[in-house]
Amino acid sequence: MKKIAIITPVPEMVNAIIEQSMLRKGAEEKVVEYNVVDLREFGKGNYRQIDDTPFGGGSGMVMMAEPLMSAVESSLEWINDENVRVVFPSPQGQTWNHNAAESFSEHDHTIFICGHYKGIDQRVIEKYVTNEFSIGDFVVTSGEIPAMIMIDSMVRLMPGVLNSRESAETDSFYNDLLDNPHFTKPREVDGMKVPDVLLNGHHQEIHDWRQSQKEKITEEKRPDLWCSYLEKSAISE
Repeated sequence: MKKIAIITPVPEMVNAIIEQSMLRKGAEEKVVEYNVVDLREFGKGNYRQIDDTPFGGGSGMVMMAEPLMSAVESSLEWINDENVRVVFPSPQGQTWNHNAAESFSEHDHTIFICGHYKGIDQRVIEKYVTNEFSIGDFVVTSGEIPAMIMIDSMVRLMPGVLNSRESAETDSFYNDLLDNPHFTKPREVDGMKVPDVLLNGHHQEIHDWRQSQKEKITEEKRPDLWCSYLEKSAISE
């Protein structure tokens, strides 16, 4: 079973996402085990301090090294395996994408450090962090948001989490293509009809239509993915 530890000063936020998403099914199916680590349990002093002013001056606060190091060590002890990646969501990291999600879904264990304020003490990164990832060129309020996005995208790819593996394999970004349009009942809404090809019961025609739609949409909306798709297609021929 894969183990994922999430180090956070707001465990309620992380637990709520786990309980209200597909992540819970991963735990119920014993595919993955979560350990939501309350950073304040490792805080310093009577007030469980986890942040302080930065050396050299400047605005904002920095998450302190010692509480984080203790939390990471506790997480490593819980995992009890050498095959562990420690991830810190950061604007300085590589962009998280489908390939990264696939890689981490196949990896044994992961620890996520959720940053706040101006960031975390650099010594934590130097000692423990194996990967830094960004979800885009923008800043969000806390590290829980990108961490849970990453965790959701990797856990849903683990066998046994989704009801159908085929469902995941037809999502956007598989084979560098965006997903095709989807329709459900009724057949007509406000004069707009479901494409006839989806109603004829001919599986190959439906497959071909969906593939052509994926290619069309990707070319129009994500030319970067389209170029990658064409390059890989040329290599495989």
